[in-house]
Amino acid sequence: MAVETIQLEHVPASYRVYLALFRNVKNAAFLHQQLLARNAEFEYAFIDASTIVSRMHLLSAVFKAVNNSVNGVLKTPNVHSETVVSLSSSSNIADAYRRFGVSPSTTDLFVVKIVFPTDTNPEPASAEAISKHLTDNVEGDAVPATDDTIETITDVRAVRKSYKLNGLAWLDGIKDELVKRKEIERLVLGGMALRGV
Repeated sequence: MAVETIQLEHVPASYRVYLALFRNVKNAAFLHQQLLARNAEFEYAFIDASTIVSRMHLLSAVFKAVNNSVNGVLKTPNVHSETVVSLSSSSNIADAYRRFGVSPSTTDLFVVKIVFPTDTNPEPASAEAISKHLTDNVEGDAVPATDDTIETITDVRAVRKSYKLNGLAWLDGIKDELVKRKEIERLVLGGMALRGV
């Protein structure tokens, strides 16, 4: 399994973003426990993939987290937890972890790793090292993180609840599923952008 290297525009070249998507994950409880224990070897953004509507949705949160890191304004302990929180349309950090982060029942999992040189770690992990660590520790099937794959995973009902999109008659009235999905994506991105305003 190879992790995908993501190039984000308007981000310092020293920041590298790696992405992987796993289906049929069997050890989500173990991964969740590693986060709770703050095990540094598991410093990733583990995101329940059923809460994501598109690559743009996920990468918007990654960009916001990286931007906050670059500017020294993280609201959470690190850029990975900031990625999870950046998915939320509310300022409640605990709620964001609960809604978007890995849980013991997660079966589809996005893994984001953001690396950059620091004083204590001038040579951050390579794509190969990250890929090996994930292969050794995530019990699931690696699949391409395409919009087509994401569409089969998304729990639209949960997404609409998380972003308070229920009861929108005009949205419910859209018959073309592709158009409806794009409108949901647009509303989700708007909710993320307006968080805390």
